[in-house]
Amino acid sequence: MDLTATDKKSSILWPERKDVFGIPVTPTNYKEATECITAAAVKKVSACVDCMAVHSLISAIKNPAYGKMIREKFDMVCPDGQPVRWTLNKFHNSGLKDRVYGPNLTLHVLDRAHAQNIPVFFYGSKPEVLEKLRKNLLERYPNLSIAGMESPPFRELSPREYSQAAERINQSGARILFIGLGCPKQELWAGRQKNAIHMPMLCVGAAFDFHAGVLPQAPALMQNLGLEWAYRLYKEPRRLWRRYLYCNICFVKKFLQSSLKGYRI
Repeated sequence: MDLTATDKKSSILWPERKDVFGIPVTPTNYKEATECITAAAVKKVSACVDCMAVHSLISAIKNPAYGKMIREKFDMVCPDGQPVRWTLNKFHNSGLKDRVYGPNLTLHVLDRAHAQNIPVFFYGSKPEVLEKLRKNLLERYPNLSIAGMESPPFRELSPREYSQAAERINQSGARILFIGLGCPKQELWAGRQKNAIHMPMLCVGAAFDFHAGVLPQAPALMQNLGLEWAYRLYKEPRRLWRRYLYCNICFVKKFLQSSLKGYRI
């Protein structure tokens, strides 16, 4: 598997990725990730950045099209989930002290965008959520340049609609695109738009809902212990129980098998 990190056309030096059960994940931190994203924004480089938790990791392993998109189109895959960070530390001696959590990475990037007057665009979620998100972000960042917000149809887009969305986002003047469509829809959408949208695209999952104030985040202790999934399951049991039961069992199985085999890349 090719895990090289340099985008020769753009001169952006993306951090080296490491193999985690067949999926390339980047052992990075908030500072490094933010700097790479900002550099890509300034140079108008089309790039795909993901925040990968256990659910998205297992989905990429089990879904060939999704896994291929992550391997071939994504420049940086951040360890969003604590178990993903633990896996990088155990099998690659990465020494990561913290994960790179999508909602927090969103704020780190917005801090930089606000300071450097870099326009941003938000794609995903529902219109009412986007309005609350706009209000909350402008209270936090009064001079933030929001070039646009768009809630797409809740269905697969036609090729023409993909092209039109890319054109609207490019023409908005934005330099960073945040995508909140959920896994794996957001990654498949971003990968398909690679090189069509001329800016870094960040797949940040539920960050829109969290920062809009419509979905509560897990307490910090649960997040640090890798139990955010349990909190979300408690909040939305009917929707999430199958996802977490299946994905958590698969992850534990992969981790134990690799540990017993002395897994190393």
